[in-house]
Amino acid sequence: MEIFADTSDVNEIAKWLRRGVLDGVTTNPSIMVKDGARDVEKAAREIAEIVQGRPVSVEVTANEPDEMLRQGRRVARWAPNVVVKIPVINEDGVSCLEVIHTLAEEGIKVNTTAILSFNQVVLAAKAGATYLSVFAGRVADEGHDPAELIATAARWVERWNYGKILVGSVRGNLDVQRAAAAGAHIVTIPPAVLDKLLEHKYTRETVRGFNADARKALTDMDKC
Repeated sequence: MEIFADTSDVNEIAKWLRRGVLDGVTTNPSIMVKDGARDVEKAAREIAEIVQGRPVSVEVTANEPDEMLRQGRRVARWAPNVVVKIPVINEDGVSCLEVIHTLAEEGIKVNTTAILSFNQVVLAAKAGATYLSVFAGRVADEGHDPAELIATAARWVERWNYGKILVGSVRGNLDVQRAAAAGAHIVTIPPAVLDKLLEHKYTRETVRGFNADARKALTDMDKC
């Protein structure tokens, strides 16, 4: 399974790259505003350079499919590793499949976002999306089991050799665990959750005990 960072904070991205666990980055306008980025193009170019060829998903900000297409083409030119994020439908419920298909036909990688059902996975995959972003947290908010959707979708794309299931809307450790166990190809994780994945108080206590034993052993050796 690959791990993407769901952020536009270059310091966090650099930190997790140094730790050797980061395979890519996802962003959206809300994340960029929260992280203090005011120039989307500048921020995206900087991230794309830092990650050294790893995919960076950048979302369009338009609602009209024609404008999405124009923005998508422009965003794709910012860096060779930029992936264009297109929602499966717009805020009015209008299909974005034609946008996805057109960009894919032009050789532009697409991350289809805001997917909440298996049928949306199928249609976005058929349209040509490289990444199929299932919003696990929002699926759960609707009273459905995201693990079941992830598992079914992952098996289906593998059987027919379509894109990768990317799990987003991750809110805690258990979301990551369930997505991984269900067979997600990628999980995109906010930095705060990444930090929580590493932490465990009993690990700290165990290491503290090892260190205390080592100090005692060294002290006893010095007395000999």
